[in-house]
Amino acid sequence: MSSNLSPNGTPAPTLAPEPVPMHRESPWQQGLREFVRSKSAVLGLVVLVVLIVAAVAAPWITPQNPYDLLQLDVMDARLPPATANGAATYTYWLGTDGQGRDLLSGIIYGLRISLGVGVGSALIAGILGTILGLVAAYAGGRVDAAIMRLVDLLLSFPSILVALMILAYVGKGIGNVVLTLVVLEWAYFARTARGQALVESRREYVEAARCQALPNWRIVLGHILPNCLPPLIVVGSLQVARAITLEATLSFLGLGVPITEPSLGLLIANGYQTMLSGEYWISLYPGLALLITVVAINLVGDRLRDVFNPRLQK
Repeated sequence: MSSNLSPNGTPAPTLAPEPVPMHRESPWQQGLREFVRSKSAVLGLVVLVVLIVAAVAAPWITPQNPYDLLQLDVMDARLPPATANGAATYTYWLGTDGQGRDLLSGIIYGLRISLGVGVGSALIAGILGTILGLVAAYAGGRVDAAIMRLVDLLLSFPSILVALMILAYVGKGIGNVVLTLVVLEWAYFARTARGQALVESRREYVEAARCQALPNWRIVLGHILPNCLPPLIVVGSLQVARAITLEATLSFLGLGVPITEPSLGLLIANGYQTMLSGEYWISLYPGLALLITVVAINLVGDRLRDVFNPRLQK
């Protein structure tokens, strides 16, 4: 019979079991787990993915290229929804506009322009604004003051007014619209990057890097920038929605993309004059597509903001 007593009669010490090492989640895994807890954010992400896939695959999934004159028939102009075309090869499920273009095809092609302009302008503005914000935070002094005074100047004017002034000078075109949106958006990225970089530059790991005599560019890119990315991602997602809305507004006013490359804003403008005559579908469905796109992006952006800043969670 075994005994737990030592040879001198005292109880033998028992060894505690070794702790089982637990797998630690990375910050990105934790963020993903927090993101999927919001059903509205997941729904917004699913809708956004569907819209992006439809826009990319537009030439293959649409029954008509709405901007190819050889495929249009004036006799099919202003047909109500769910009407078959003259050849009865397909149905205009959302109707047609004044030029006989299939609205469903026009919306999908218009999404390509709107999403491309929104994402492209936000990406360029994010790179430019992040660089200037990091330079302002790390250099300080007169460089910081000059950059931030320019940021304050841009943010003090209404965005639509500045956009109208720029486009009135440079003219229409997708490139000019992207340039205008970059001018309007980079200040938001610069202010966010500067504020976050000022906080990170006082951390112990940055001081340790300075003590090791690392080059400034290596400290900024290797230590400060990675910790500035989460808030910049949130700003970027919200700026995409803002850029799409501004582009649609400018195109509706006739100063955005040309009529040969129409976006959702131009599609809405095409039916504005005929809404009171009962042909509501020409503007209604492109407007709904714009609304769904912007709401989906905002749902994703709002959830990202809550994930990266838990203090904002309700």
